[in-house]
Amino acid sequence: MNNLQVVILAGGLGTRLMEKTKKIPKPLVTIGGKPILYHIIKHYQFYGLRNFIICTGYKGDLIKNYFKKNQLKNINVRLIQTGLNSLTGKRILKIKKYIKEDFFLTYGDGLSDVNLIKKYKFFKKKNKIGLVTAVSPDERYGILKIDRNCVVNDFSEKPKNSTHRINGGFFIFNKKIFDYLDKNKNEMLEREPLKKLTKHKELVAYHHKGFWKPMDTLRDKIELDKIWKSKQAKWKS
Repeated sequence: MNNLQVVILAGGLGTRLMEKTKKIPKPLVTIGGKPILYHIIKHYQFYGLRNFIICTGYKGDLIKNYFKKNQLKNINVRLIQTGLNSLTGKRILKIKKYIKEDFFLTYGDGLSDVNLIKKYKFFKKKNKIGLVTAVSPDERYGILKIDRNCVVNDFSEKPKNSTHRINGGFFIFNKKIFDYLDKNKNEMLEREPLKKLTKHKELVAYHHKGFWKPMDTLRDKIELDKIWKSKQAKWKS
C-alpha cells in the first residue's frame, strides 16, 4: 500500500468561503496555523502513503509556492495545474498518465480520522472499481417531530443523523475509473461517472462512524480551529 498514490483535488474556487478564498485557494486556509492541505497530507502519511498528486486550479501558483517554501519530509509531491474551470471529473482525467494502479482520491477541504489501511483492505476484498467513504453529517438545524395537531413531540438540536449517509470523499479507485470519464466533457465525478459505476454495481461504500468534517464555510473553519486548540483533534497530523 505504501507505493499507492494519493490524488488531492485542490483547484476549486471555494466560493462558500470567500472571506478567505479571495486571497488564497481553499486548501491553503489554515487550521491551527497549518493549511488544511497539510493536515490532509499528514493523515495519509500517518498510514504510510507518501506519493501525492495535487490537482491545482484556482490560485494554483500559491500552492506551488507553499511547497517551495515548506519541504514536507519523506513525501513526494507532484503539482499538476488542471485548469481554472475544470470540474472534478476533468481534473482527474488530466492526471491519468501519472496514475500507475489503484489510487486514493479526496477533496482538499475535508478532514477525517478514517483508517486508511482497513479501508483499502475492504476495497480489495470487494474487488470493485471504486469506493466512497460514507459518513453521517452533523445536522445544521434542529429536528422537530410534530403531530397532527401541530404539537411538537420531540426537539433535537443539531443531532447526528444516523440514518442517512453522504459522500465524505476519501475515495479509492482502480485505474478502470478512467473508462467512466468522458474526455470530451467537463463533468463532475460525482454525477454521471459515479452514477454509471453505481449502475454497473462497481461502487462500494465504506461506512465510517468516526470523525469527519468538511471546511465548506467560515463557520466550519472556526469549528475546526476550536477542535485543534482544544487538543482533541481526531485527525492524524
